[in-house]
Amino acid sequence: MTTIIGIKTTEGVVLASDKRASKGFFIGSKIVQKISKIDDTLAIAIAGQLSDAEHLIKVTAAERRLIELRRGFPLSVKESSRLIANIAYSGLKNYQPYYVELLVAGVDTSGSHVNVADMSGAITNEDFAASGSGAPIAYGVLESLYHLDITNDEAKEIAKKAVAAAMERDPGSGNGIDVLVIPKLVAAERVVL
Repeated sequence: MTTIIGIKTTEGVVLASDKRASKGFFIGSKIVQKISKIDDTLAIAIAGQLSDAEHLIKVTAAERRLIELRRGFPLSVKESSRLIANIAYSGLKNYQPYYVELLVAGVDTSGSHVNVADMSGAITNEDFAASGSGAPIAYGVLESLYHLDITNDEAKEIAKKAVAAAMERDPGSGNGIDVLVIPKLVAAERVVL
């Protein structure tokens, strides 16, 4: 139970989340970090079972780094999303699914990207996305305020409003808001010549 948000902007991407980890009707923690920065160009927001998500992210980050070392240049956001989706799908096929939905967001030489990856291995590319128990409420805010020429600063405010709205009505979301911005500039700096 959670609320995570991803927004693609003209200047990069913005991720936001609440900080509550719940165990049924019990609040297990009020300080959970649900956004994992993989490197300067990629981050993943977590909805679902925290232990599954953390394992999936660690394996993906290691595999991603190995692939980059072997081929000599970084993976795109799409390739990174496909990697994490393939690992999630392999768990599902082995009857050991990862009970997660992830927002994989980042920047690369082709622009800004927000991808939704779930336990079935499916990936969708979106201008904005929400996941978790507070997503239906957050989508109302996102649908009403998002526009195609949005900046990082505008997206930060919209993301905060969307998570705050979800925290008002969703008992699985609460205890503050984390926001991460990845600007497009870092993608240009990361290109290997």
